[in-house]
Amino acid sequence: MTEQVVIHWFRRDLRLEDNPALLSASHHTVLPIYILDETETPAIGSASRWWLHHSLKSLNDSLGHRLSLYKGNSKEILLDLVERYSVKEIYWNQSYEPWWIKNDQEITDLLEGRGVEVHSFNGSFLIDPATLLKDNGTPYQVFTPFYEKCLKSFRSRSITPLERPSTTKIMKDQEKSLSLDQLALKPPHSWAEKFKKYWDIGEEAAQKRLSDFLENGLNHYHKERDFPHKESTSRLSPYLHFGEISPQRVLWDVQQKEMDDNAQKFITELFWREFSTYLLHHFPTLPHHNLQVKFNGFPWEENHTLLEGWQKGQTGYPIIDAGMRELWQTGFMHNRVRMLVASFLTKNLLIPWQTGAAWFSDCLVDADLASNSASWQWVAGCGMDAAPYFRIFNPVLQSSKFDPKGDYIYQYVPELKNLPAPYLFSPWDAPQHVLEKAGIVLGATYPYPIVDFKLSRERALEIFSGL
Repeated sequence: MTEQVVIHWFRRDLRLEDNPALLSASHHTVLPIYILDETETPAIGSASRWWLHHSLKSLNDSLGHRLSLYKGNSKEILLDLVERYSVKEIYWNQSYEPWWIKNDQEITDLLEGRGVEVHSFNGSFLIDPATLLKDNGTPYQVFTPFYEKCLKSFRSRSITPLERPSTTKIMKDQEKSLSLDQLALKPPHSWAEKFKKYWDIGEEAAQKRLSDFLENGLNHYHKERDFPHKESTSRLSPYLHFGEISPQRVLWDVQQKEMDDNAQKFITELFWREFSTYLLHHFPTLPHHNLQVKFNGFPWEENHTLLEGWQKGQTGYPIIDAGMRELWQTGFMHNRVRMLVASFLTKNLLIPWQTGAAWFSDCLVDADLASNSASWQWVAGCGMDAAPYFRIFNPVLQSSKFDPKGDYIYQYVPELKNLPAPYLFSPWDAPQHVLEKAGIVLGATYPYPIVDFKLSRERALEIFSGL
């Protein structure tokens, strides 16, 4: 008698270890699949598509080249597989983006109506956002009490990562599976290809990245995490986003180290990721609409010239330009600098936060809908647990504090490489003879500031105070 075939549907869990859905499915003959469905869900950003291409290649290698790939409507593809292979059970790990929740429910109803059992698991987050509520039954809107409730929950249960399942009983759909190139994930323009020198991709690379961070970065994390030129952050966000490593594995490995201020601070940051997804789950308008409705009448401006200067790293503020160029060159940006460029766009240029979030979504390899949306709303001041409106980051003071020797600026704004640090943070203040010696002609080799920080700050504060 032929053993029953079950499907494991890979989504944001592109790994074998600590994968609850895959482990549960592995007791049967498993048909592992990935569906690129952009008929039911929004298109993935260009940088993320590049990462996904390489992540699927790595996963396919781990599965002995038996990962079946499809492109199109996930409902139609799943129904076809169920019919062709007489499938009675499908396994997947949940996604918490609003359209995925809706799509999953529709697929579940459709499959169960045909006698197919659906087994879904939480394989991407430390908590299930639907299960954690305040005592009065409403969702948390402030991080600190949310975090405290999470910690209480974790004291009562184990987070030991799950074992890696056997891959001996895995099959491939030889009839209709596509090649990786047929998914057409790589952007038509070649700019993302330069990311290759900055990133290794896949489950093995994720585990190595975590190991390297625990060995070399964690001991300095609390004091050095805000300095963009120092290698004291984990850079695990894209691996977590695509599920090449689980947050359970990350938390477990951190907890095997000394639980000092560095480890505690890093764990707090893990839960900020959880909080963003929690907000998205309970407030599904997060990606597009202000969570604080008083901002609905905010007089945002649409200025293409200013926006383009920001996108290209040509604002005349070196720390802002360094951040935007890091993004373009590497598909990543240091978190402290993300706050600076977001503050500059929304509070000095008065360009809508949604515009900045869209640019990040297209250019970041870790473009996570929840984290991206929640972070932009936090900086703009319109989120649930947001920075106060009067907090407008000064790029000159911030760069002198967190890049005091100019290492980060020099790396990404090389036209300023001969300008000494005292003037590096505000080139327009440098005497003419200093600029000439550095080979800098403001307005030619490096731009004048596109806005006056002091005046733009005063304008923003006046508008914000009137809300």
